[in-house]
Amino acid sequence: MLKVGVLALQGAVAEHISLIEQVGATAIQIKRKEQLADIDGLIIPGGESTTIGKLLRRFDFIEAITQFSDQKKPILGTCAGMIVLAKSVEGQEPHLGLMDIHVVRNAYGRQQESFETSLYLKGLERQLQAVFIRAPLIDSIGENVEVIAEHEGRIVAAKQEHLLAVSFHPELTDDTGLHQYFVNMIKQYSKETHHTKALSITN
Repeated sequence: MLKVGVLALQGAVAEHISLIEQVGATAIQIKRKEQLADIDGLIIPGGESTTIGKLLRRFDFIEAITQFSDQKKPILGTCAGMIVLAKSVEGQEPHLGLMDIHVVRNAYGRQQESFETSLYLKGLERQLQAVFIRAPLIDSIGENVEVIAEHEGRIVAAKQEHLLAVSFHPELTDDTGLHQYFVNMIKQYSKETHHTKALSITN
């Protein structure tokens, strides 16, 4: 069974754990960098991006997650997690800088301007329930980044190979769609990794 880690430094961890288990994978709270070796994919949850960034540095996760990404193991960043993944963030230095997107923080305003809506997610091929809370948005993307969802003409979900970033909180609804999409990504990259290893052994 696939093992999906949820970075448990700050943010909505338990909700992601529940939805990952509902789509048939094993969910693990990641509190130490050593745990990354035992998982097939990683979720960086919503929360407060500045706080998450400080904790990533304090607990020595920056290099460890970068190496995890270098192995083509899928990473999903939701809301603040998207900011953490971004190569460029308006008004501040990036945290991990893994995904070729430019992000604007709090683009959807303050907490009282939060809302829930349905979005069409390319690849899932259906509407998905999404909660926006002080949400960021993707202002621009690199040439290898694919837009997979928009809201009123703004980019709110994108994919770059094994990296997936969304502006919203999929874990705050009962809709398992995004988590199923992410688990499918992990299965795809897991198969490709095993195939590559098999070829190298054969050769």
